[in-house]
Amino acid sequence: MSIDHPLGAPTWFELGTSDQAAAETFYSALFGWTQRKTSMPDGSHYTIFQLDGRDVAACYTLMADMVAAGVPPHWSVYFKVADCDATVEAARANGGKVFCEPFEVMEHLRMATIGDPEGAVFNLHQPRAHPGVGVLGEPNSVLWVELATRDIAAAEAFYGAVLGWQATPLDAGPTQYRVLSVPGDESGFGGMLQMDEQWAGIPSHWSIYLHVTDVDATLERAQTLGGKTVVPAFDVPTVGRIARIEDPSGAGFYVMTPSPQG
Repeated sequence: MSIDHPLGAPTWFELGTSDQAAAETFYSALFGWTQRKTSMPDGSHYTIFQLDGRDVAACYTLMADMVAAGVPPHWSVYFKVADCDATVEAARANGGKVFCEPFEVMEHLRMATIGDPEGAVFNLHQPRAHPGVGVLGEPNSVLWVELATRDIAAAEAFYGAVLGWQATPLDAGPTQYRVLSVPGDESGFGGMLQMDEQWAGIPSHWSIYLHVTDVDATLERAQTLGGKTVVPAFDVPTVGRIARIEDPSGAGFYVMTPSPQG
């Protein structure tokens, strides 16, 4: 089963990790994911996680050059584009940095890795044979992506110019927040928030939110599996209950139980 992802929307969620076997065990036990492994030419393998037979995410072992450059274990987000090369040039023209020039991933997709003007890294996905994840928003799948930035106005301008996003202000108390959507789909696929002094020392970055039916039970389960709670569970009125977890290798992600009206 595949989803017809609209242009500009998130299509794929990929974990780069220092311990792939541990990650496979942790996420499969925490979210009930199964695994489909593909051998790579260098002797490693690429793991696609599945939920009820549908692709939900993936993971790989961080390459030596990434480790040498100080890249930590992390979750990354891919966004769908019609023309990877043209989008890369648009990113450059609007102050972005290209970390990886466009290239073909076998018959699956054409991709590139970009940093926005503040350095938050994301990937471009021009589909070939691989359309992206086959499930979104259901329990144990990704339901939201989020950019934490120190200049929300500049981020709004950059992503609007490069990926065509619409950014709608959301009343989030003292925190500036924008709900992100693509033309023709006003429901929103993610958000961006203005980082304040509480985020001192943390660089601008993208995060994923995974839908769970019980945040507190998920935190307890994650800890028994070797994970760590880094943001305890808290409630956001009309949105849901949220917490942040780090897996055994230190890659962080949010879990969320949406409110009935969220």
